[in-house]
Amino acid sequence: MEDENKATSNEIVEEEKKDVPEEKAENDVKEATEATEEQAPVKEMKCVVLSSFGGLKAIKIQNKPEPTPGEGEVLIRVKSCGLNFLDVMLRQGIIDSPPKLPIIMGYECAGEVEAVGEGVPDVQVGDRVAALTDCKSWAELVVVNTKYIYKLPQEMTFQDASAMLMNYVVAYGLVFDTACIRENQTVLIHSAGGGVGLAIAQLIKTIPNITLIGVASKHKHEAIKNYYAHLIERGTDYVQEVKKLAPSGVDIVLDCLCGEDSNKGYGLLKPMGRYILYGNSSIVTGETKSIFSVAKSWWQVDKLKPMKLFDENRSVSGFHLRHLLYKQNGHDYVRNAVEKIFKLWLDGQIKPIIDSTYAFEDIPEAMQHLHERKNIGKITIDPAMEPKPKPVVESKKRKDSVKTDKKSEDGKAQKTENKTQKNEEEKTEDDKDAPADAS
Repeated sequence: MEDENKATSNEIVEEEKKDVPEEKAENDVKEATEATEEQAPVKEMKCVVLSSFGGLKAIKIQNKPEPTPGEGEVLIRVKSCGLNFLDVMLRQGIIDSPPKLPIIMGYECAGEVEAVGEGVPDVQVGDRVAALTDCKSWAELVVVNTKYIYKLPQEMTFQDASAMLMNYVVAYGLVFDTACIRENQTVLIHSAGGGVGLAIAQLIKTIPNITLIGVASKHKHEAIKNYYAHLIERGTDYVQEVKKLAPSGVDIVLDCLCGEDSNKGYGLLKPMGRYILYGNSSIVTGETKSIFSVAKSWWQVDKLKPMKLFDENRSVSGFHLRHLLYKQNGHDYVRNAVEKIFKLWLDGQIKPIIDSTYAFEDIPEAMQHLHERKNIGKITIDPAMEPKPKPVVESKKRKDSVKTDKKSEDGKAQKTENKTQKNEEEKTEDDKDAPADAS
């Protein structure tokens, strides 16, 4: 009997041993499932993505995972961005060394620091900063190396910061370090009513007795006339007009067009004059890239020989901010320029002129506005701004009208049918109540 009880007990123990792994496996699966359910969903941000090089339809609004800062980087909650002609050229794929696509667009922004990576001792969460980025600014969040961020004066708005950063750094480099403009000189500038043009004009105002000649679209003249001594209508023979105003030539030509305007600008220089190229916007002729325009722009520029410059006592130079920052290690120069620009702003000597502000969804419209040279000053972008309501397409209006008419007709038909049915019912009741001999 005792042996039988012992055997039974052993069998129970063996059965329990068999059950333990199964229960453990079930618990493991349950815990893993619960852990998966408890994991927070991936946080996403809204951004403006260039899906392919080409027209305005290549610009997409997408949601992407929020980035995290690495060593030497900060995460910025973007409050305002700037739109530049460089963005139009990127979209068309006509910048040098174009990036791999898809890519988040935008070269400048301003906002608040939301997170700080390792090795960043001088930036704190909550700091108000502006940033120059090699793309990726047109997003709700952007990660930037601290070499390219600049703390804002407490009084400066994010919109002013994004309107100033790129334009005024270019303008500062041109006026004070490349052209080295001095008092009593005559200066010619193209695109005088754009963001960079007006930034140059404001900085030149800090130098005494400068004769500033600007070329701009006619509709901009009234708005910008206080910044220039003379304004010439874009599209006219500005060479002859400049010769009338400055028969002996000009001291400085600041050219953002290139192409045949390079030759014209160089020809307007007086001895000891300086021609400076800082853009190539003439190659943008339509919504998409034109190989013909690119080739034409290159072909039209005379190839200057050093001996020609030597003989004529003229000089030619250029200013390319992207190359200076990202290829030539010029971030210290740019930081110094930004600090001086912010000081001029605090002193009330400069103030960005803002043309308009757009939502992310309306950037194609903003780009077209810039491309057509309709802007007076800077175009900014607000990530928190609601997009403009989309107009109702005419065909949809007609379709809705047809639906309304059909619904109205169906209603009338139903009403008539109900009325007829009611009359018939009333007639039947009358027949029932009528005397038997009625006929």
